[in-house]
Amino acid sequence: MRAHTAIVIVNRQYRIYTEFHYNPAATRTILLVNGSLATTAAFAHTVKYLLQHFNVALYDQPYAGGSKAHNEQRQAIGRDDEAEILLQLIEHFQASLLLSFSWGGIASLLALAQRPPLIEKAVIASFSPVLNAATLDYLQRSLELLGSCARQQLASLVNDTLGQHLPALFKRYNHKHISSLEDYEYAQMHAHIEQLLRLQGSAAHPCFSQIEIPLQFINGELDRYTSATDARLFGGLVRDSQFAVIDNAGHFLDMENKPACQQMRACMLDFLEPPALPRRHPASVLLSA
Repeated sequence: MRAHTAIVIVNRQYRIYTEFHYNPAATRTILLVNGSLATTAAFAHTVKYLLQHFNVALYDQPYAGGSKAHNEQRQAIGRDDEAEILLQLIEHFQASLLLSFSWGGIASLLALAQRPPLIEKAVIASFSPVLNAATLDYLQRSLELLGSCARQQLASLVNDTLGQHLPALFKRYNHKHISSLEDYEYAQMHAHIEQLLRLQGSAAHPCFSQIEIPLQFINGELDRYTSATDARLFGGLVRDSQFAVIDNAGHFLDMENKPACQQMRACMLDFLEPPALPRRHPASVLLSA
């Protein structure tokens, strides 16, 4: 079944392209939050297995994918703006679950710190509260290439770093996507990186301690950029946090190989699905003679 697509207006300012995948047997909706420079297409693999259990909603930021033609790209959008967009989409879709990937973790955690009443649980994938040496080096190199709109070099850099464990076919798609983006999309990412670097190597925010719902942090065993070790630092920032490591996977997790996809699916569903109710045995019935 094809997704229902629509443009949702947020704050009378942003026109957001959305997709809604409906499962008639589902009682809950999970909202997916993209990483940087990505569109809803990046979640195509993930939607397939989540849709077996939930309704699935996705969206593109105002500057990306299906949204960019509907918005004036006058200035970069800050992470607080992205968090506000997310909060309103949670209400629009009546979502009770959340999954974010990579850069999407910032907006997601900022939104969750405002305690949206509908959200029960969230999965934060490929994200950590610190920018380690490998990530800082990647960001500094990206900043230079984004500033000069060096499309081919930037696409190669992403594939050689964050995407180093992707299959060849996905690397080719990734290269084509990144090298064909608009100048304002590069400017948007440039602004994001500058903001991160001003935080002096940390992606953490004091408000994260306000999050009360259970969070699951999932990272790849081979990911040098948002490492599983660094992600565990969230244990001191978020009250109710769980951690999972996907074996033999890098930054892109379920896109990298079949065993990683199966493990990712199992980890998320074990966390997101409510525990099964104990089976009740019928009471004994005494028959009168």
